[in-house]
Parts: sequence; structure tokens; C-alpha cells
Amino acid sequence: MDGFSGLGKALVVLGLIIVIVGVGLMFIDKIPFIGRWPGDLRFQVKNVTVHAPIVTCLVLSVILTVLLNLFFRR
Repeated sequence: MDGFSGLGKALVVLGLIIVIVGVGLMFIDKIPFIGRWPGDLRFQVKNVTVHAPIVTCLVLSVILTVLLNLFFRR
């Protein structure tokens, strides 16, 4: 039974991550600058829309990299 405690903790952490991402996706439209940077591509043909937020992904990547390096640096 001791082997399952690590698996249980991993599943709880994974579940919390999924909940946090789900809540973030629910409120992503409320953040004014997400997906509206110059360089974010949007193509619309009749009833099909393709959105490629390239610059937004780059900016979020830099911000998250800096934050994670500050928190997890040894």
C-alpha cells in the first residue's frame, strides 16, 4: 500500500492543475490584452475563424519563465 501514496499525491496535484487551468480558461476573455497584441494572427473566412496568438504566447512565455526562475532558483 505504501507504493500508492506517491501515485495518490501525483493525482491530486494533477487534478489541482487541471482545475486551475479550467478556471483560467473560463475567465481568459475578461483579460483585456490576451490575444490582441500586434502580431497575433486572425483569419476569418465565412463562418470559420482561425486565431494564432503568436506574440501573446511569446510574452506569456517570457513572463512565466522569469516568475518560475524567481520561485525555483536554488
